[in-house]
Order: sequence, then C-alpha cells, then structure tokens
Amino acid sequence: MPDVLSAPLVVEFPFTRSLGPVQSAFLTGLRERTVLGVRTGDGRVLVPPVEYDPVTADELRELAEVATTGTVTTWAWNPAPRRDQPLATPFAWVLVKLDGADTALLHVLDAPGPEAVNTGMRVRIRWAPQRTGAITDIACFEPYESEATAESTPHSGEFADPVTGIVTPARLDYTYTPGRAQSAYLNALSEQRTVGERCPSCRKVYVPPRGACPTCGVATTEQVEVGPRGTVTTYCIVNIKAKNLDIEVPYVYAHIALDGADLALHGRIGGIPYDQVRMGLRVEPVWTEGARHPDHYRPTGEPDADYDAYKELL
Repeated sequence: MPDVLSAPLVVEFPFTRSLGPVQSAFLTGLRERTVLGVRTGDGRVLVPPVEYDPVTADELRELAEVATTGTVTTWAWNPAPRRDQPLATPFAWVLVKLDGADTALLHVLDAPGPEAVNTGMRVRIRWAPQRTGAITDIACFEPYESEATAESTPHSGEFADPVTGIVTPARLDYTYTPGRAQSAYLNALSEQRTVGERCPSCRKVYVPPRGACPTCGVATTEQVEVGPRGTVTTYCIVNIKAKNLDIEVPYVYAHIALDGADLALHGRIGGIPYDQVRMGLRVEPVWTEGARHPDHYRPTGEPDADYDAYKELL
C-alpha cells in the first residue's frame, strides 16, 4: 500500500480596508477607551456600530456612547486557546450587551473556569495597556459586580488623529491529505511528469485530477500523462508583491492548458517580459533542482496556438 501523503498547509491573507466615518469613530474611540454605537431610526443603539440599518437599510450616522460595563447574554468555554487569540489561558467566548446598547458585542471573558461563567453575569471591559485603534484594544472582559444603570449619550465621534484604515490578518492552518487521484498527481510531479485522469463518460482529461469528473459526476481512474508543453489561455499581471514571496513585481500568472488536458491549470510565466505575454503563447515548465513542481513556465519558441484550439478552455 503506498504511503499516505500529508503536509501542513497555511492559507493566509492580510486584508486591508479603509474605514468610513462610523467604523473610524468606533475604532478610534476604543483607542481612547470610549465605546461608541450607532442609533437607528427607531431609537435602538447598535454596538458594534454598522453603517446601514439591518432592518430598513437606512444609512446610519448618529453616534452614541455606551458604558464599559454590561451583561453576558450567552457564552461558550474555550479550553485550548489557539495562536493569536486574545488570551493565552483558557477563557470564555461571550456576547456582552453593554449598558446603553441594544445589541451584544462578541469578545472574550477572563475567568478561572466554566463554573465561574453564567448567562446574565455582570462584566466590564479590561483595556489593553497599549491601544492602536482596533477591537484588540479591549483586552478582554472581566467579572464585575454592578447594577445596569447607564444610558447611552450622544457623541460627535470626533477624535484627534482618527483611525482611517485597518489590516485584518486572516489565516487558516490545517493538515492537507490528498486522496488517491491527487496523490498520484503529486507523485508524478516529483518525477517531473504531469498526469491527469480521463472521464469514462465524456472522455475529457482533467488536470489536476479529483477522482471524479466535475461534469458527469462519475469516478475517474484511467491515468493520462499530459504536457509537458501547453498554451496560455488567459492571464493576469500581478503588480502587488505578496508577503514572504520572493518574486519581483510585475509578473504574470496564467491559466495554462497542457497538451492533452481538457482543463487549464495555474502557473507563473517567466523568461519573457510581462508585457509580451499573450493568449495562445506556447510554454513549457521550468524545474528547479529538488522541486516537486514547476517553478514557472517559459516560452517554447513555437508559433502561437490558434484561438480555436483553446477557446473551450478559457
């Protein structure tokens, strides 16, 4: 029985966004240890604030300050915190309705154990020592005995040096284990070959294979070696340098239909100025020593493929 392939895989994308007046005021307020919500047309105060009423879709701009104390409306215990979570020790995820607000804010509660947490318990914000204008300026919530007496008050939303943009790091860590079809594909790549699988019904060859035909829905087992040469069917020019990727911009990323395949795969185009890459360009893989997949594809010098030869693979 062949070895089962597996490998750690990280999908990470730091999302950068600009802030409108409502979100800017909310995050800047957190930096200043002030919690702001937004008031709807029917008088409800939403925390965290949104720019449009979720019921009527009306634009919202009237800001209101609420208290830093509140009530837990529901919770779940987290016994094993993960990387970059707010606390390194076990904690409770909580929804807290701050005094003066009509909706609940999701955050964490620092508690010694699940027996110390209950719906309806009173809590208050513990502020982070260093604040930058992010939801993490609230380090966590902590138990606090008090009565819910505070009301919301109008606020202009004006602060010195307002926060106008944020970067949200999105990351997914998991272990990837390919199935039979993709294991065969990856093993072939380690030998500098590319294999797909042919559908017994429509006879199309899919690369990379998935073990079933995406069109007919039937299992595929017949292996077919394709390429190594292929045709650029479409492409894009990348002008933004990716974090931890040692490739200078601009560069070209393309869909490449390998000879004998009925599905285009992704690959970087090199060995040619980026502004000379074109649809129909004939390319071949370039392998680096010890690599398990092509580093990039380069022009073969052949005449461009006729459009009719690849139009169904765009």
